[in-house]
Amino acid sequence: MSLKKKTLDLIRKRAEALKGGGRQAAEKQAAMGKMTARERIVALLDNDSFQEYDLFARHEATEFDMDKKVLHGDGVITGTGKISGKPVCIYAQDFTVAGGSLGLMHARKITKIMDHAMNLRVPLIGINDSGGARVQEGVNSLAGYGEIFYRNAIASGVIPQISVVLGPCAGGAVYSPALTDFVFVVDKISRMFITGPQVIKTVLGEEISMEDLGGAKVHCEITGNAHFYAESEMECFQQIKDLISFIPWNNTKEPVTVPPKKPKKGRKMDEIVPSDPALPYDVREVIRSVVDSSHFFEVHENWAANIVVGFARMNGRPVGFVANQPLVLAGVLDCDSSDKAARFIRYCDAFNVPLITFEDLPGYLPGIDQEHAGVIRHGAKLLYAYSEATVPRITVVLRKAYGGGYVAMNSRHLRADFVFAWPGAEIAVMGPEGAANIIFRKEIQSAKDPEKMRQKRIDEYREKFSNPFVAASRGYIDSVIEPNETRDILLHCLEISENKVVSRPDKKHGVPPF
Repeated sequence: MSLKKKTLDLIRKRAEALKGGGRQAAEKQAAMGKMTARERIVALLDNDSFQEYDLFARHEATEFDMDKKVLHGDGVITGTGKISGKPVCIYAQDFTVAGGSLGLMHARKITKIMDHAMNLRVPLIGINDSGGARVQEGVNSLAGYGEIFYRNAIASGVIPQISVVLGPCAGGAVYSPALTDFVFVVDKISRMFITGPQVIKTVLGEEISMEDLGGAKVHCEITGNAHFYAESEMECFQQIKDLISFIPWNNTKEPVTVPPKKPKKGRKMDEIVPSDPALPYDVREVIRSVVDSSHFFEVHENWAANIVVGFARMNGRPVGFVANQPLVLAGVLDCDSSDKAARFIRYCDAFNVPLITFEDLPGYLPGIDQEHAGVIRHGAKLLYAYSEATVPRITVVLRKAYGGGYVAMNSRHLRADFVFAWPGAEIAVMGPEGAANIIFRKEIQSAKDPEKMRQKRIDEYREKFSNPFVAASRGYIDSVIEPNETRDILLHCLEISENKVVSRPDKKHGVPPF
């Protein structure tokens, strides 16, 4: 056969393979409100940047008449491309081909592109849309999942790993997204669960819908398994592009710096935070008032909302923010918020993103539910994450910093590089009200006017012990600053700490309180 004929044969075979599961399957996908795998890749990557590999890969299964079935691409599309001009590796499960089920060749295609991502030191993006393990291939499917999970773990902290759940992701398949850095879900499309509704009905006798069991909102608001929620696939892809702009391509690179922009004009700092420590406010307003363009890209926005984490830019350079949120539970720390902050801190540290902490909390959430849920263990994760981090770390105490929460939120005692406090900050073992009730209990009870005496002792305690100058006099606070100085001081600290070097004891690895 001549080269020309061979080329024409290639074109024919390629056209056939590109059909995936065929027109009817693609139409069924569209009827479910879902794009096809190829449409998703095209929508996410830069125009004409995708290069596909293993288009002609074929499964080797023979049982159950599998040898008679041609599964184009074996239900997954893999390749390389670019986002905003930067290279990425990507795979997208094709639900139109055998429901995107994972067999051995399907897994080999995924692990091959994962190996490419590690060797090339570029981000890995996985689009999940699969009915699960291919039962016709038995244990080979399970082996495939194991190979993927292993690579997720080894790549952790080396390259960014992003999971996009755009369809079902059930059983063992859910552990790959769980092992990656960021998980994106879309309303009414994404489904993640270990055991499906039918299994729950059979075992427990309970009726439950897939949406209530493992829909997008469930994982964004209740379980915390998903970091970003979108109303549509296109909105989701834009979120991914926004995230990519803040993070470096691998752990040896610095985040990309862009031309700096001043914050948008809005309320002044001292107008955002009420002087009355009992009044709430939105800490995101404080963050936006100091960051470039007032743009804050929040992570895990809908889960454990009593703490806020996310990315922004300071003088053009990406930084990570961790901040107590007085709008929710007065900003206390609990099991979920400790986990949320600790994970984000460890990500920023792994990928060279400086950390800024805004502190305003009355301590840990009290109660038997939290104690039984392991708040000691979960709270220790936050202590561990901050103590372990070697990137530049700056803390600003905005208002309250009581008890163990004061220590946990990147205090000087956990080796924060710089710690500042606003003049109205209260730093103490507990709030003045509680302290006065304990220290002066007998005196208050025996007074002619107990309430007047109580208020007198509260004011006295606040003046002597809980103001920021006490901590500053001991060197625990580097300086007490005016609220409107905050941005300039943060910029200065970030600039002078660019070359920070920290030595740690030689060890295989630490043992965090997982």
